[in-house]
Order: sequence, then structure tokens, then C-alpha cells
Amino acid sequence: MPRNDKQRIFGIIGRSGSGKTHLISRLIPFFRQSGLSVSTIKHTHHGVDMDKPGKDTFLHREGGATEVMLATPDRWVLQHECSTPPVLDELLAAMQPVDLVLVEGFHADVPACLEVWRSVTDKDPLFTNEKQITAIATDSSASLHIPNGTTVFSIEDTQSIACYIQQKAFLWSFSQKP
Repeated sequence: MPRNDKQRIFGIIGRSGSGKTHLISRLIPFFRQSGLSVSTIKHTHHGVDMDKPGKDTFLHREGGATEVMLATPDRWVLQHECSTPPVLDELLAAMQPVDLVLVEGFHADVPACLEVWRSVTDKDPLFTNEKQITAIATDSSASLHIPNGTTVFSIEDTQSIACYIQQKAFLWSFSQKP
């Protein structure tokens, strides 16, 4: 796909343990079977390191390389050292264009989001304070005070959630943030 200045994105957010990754893992094959190309961005507040001490790429990075790429016959990985936390616009611009990017996290930056909320997490939902959440996927909506205009799905209804995402995905412009 040729690079353009816009990308369709949709956010999947929720508290830790709510099932965001499980839902995304079901949505990707659904979209792929529909003929769409899909990429994902996962944001975490926890530090992670894909490298192992003593390995070549680790030594390159420790030596001060800004970026280290590891290429295998099956895939490549680019590690980029940051002096400040990355912003969604930069991450999207670094990716190849696809039909849809699902963004897990970055809820303050993604204009169209679905919250995954499960009662077993015993945590308050985010939709009460986040206006960009337009839908909720849940295992139990009975205990929630859902605002008017918010769409509610069963957390297991992958097809309906996927259709909603296709209709509501936001067209992100790299030249100007929403």
C-alpha cells in the first residue's frame, strides 16, 4: 500500500485484566478473513526489553545506537531508543499503511474507542470519564450506568464488534492531530 497522510485507526481500551488483548486476538483474524490488512499498536506503562544481555543487538543498543534492527528470514524488528515517551502520531507514521490499525492503549489520544470491561476485574470502568469511548464490550452491563448513545456489546460478540469498528474507525491525519 502506498504511503499516504491518513490512516484508519480504532482504540481498544480497558483496565488491566479486562480482556483487551483477547478481544484484539479474535478481531484480527475476523478482519483478515474479510480481506482487510490489520496492524496493531500496544501501549504499556511497564518497561519491556526484547533483547537479551550479551546478544549482538543488545550490545549495539548498549553501545549507543539510536535504532537497532534485527532481521530474520521470517520477520524483522526495529528497536528505537526514546529520549521522551513516544506519541501515537510518530508510531503510526513509522508503520506501513494498512486498512486498519487497532490501538490498545493511548486512550487519551485515540478519538474513537471501545472499552472492554469485565465485572471480575472489580475495577471502575473508564467510560464514565472518557468521552471518546463510544462503545463497551462487557460480560455484564446490568451493574453499569451506561450513558445514552453508548453502544453495548457482549464481550464475546466478535462479529458485531468488528462491524462497529469498521463503521466507526477514525481517519487519522498525520499532518494534524484530532
